[in-house]
Amino acid sequence: MSHLTANDLKTKGVAAIEAVLEQHSEAIVSVRGKERFVVMDIAQYHYLRECELEAALVETRADLAAGRFVQESPEEHVARVKPVA
Repeated sequence: MSHLTANDLKTKGVAAIEAVLEQHSEAIVSVRGKERFVVMDIAQYHYLRECELEAALVETRADLAAGRFVQESPEEHVARVKPVA
C-alpha cells in the first residue's frame, strides 16, 4: 500500500492515483498529515465486497447451526426490537 497526499491529488489528479495503483492494490490518501481515505481499483473493491458478503454468510450459517436465532412473526419482531416509548 502506498500513500498519496491531498496535494498530490490536487496537482496531479487521477494520474497520481493511477501511478500508485500500477504498483499497489490500494492507495491511502492523507489530508493534513492524517490518513483519511483509501483508493483502489474497482475490481479490488468488488473482490473485497464479495469477501465481506461471504464472511457474513459463514457467520449466519454458524449462528443457525448453533441455534442463535429467533423465529417469530413480523409483528413479534417489531414488538421485540422497537424501543419502548
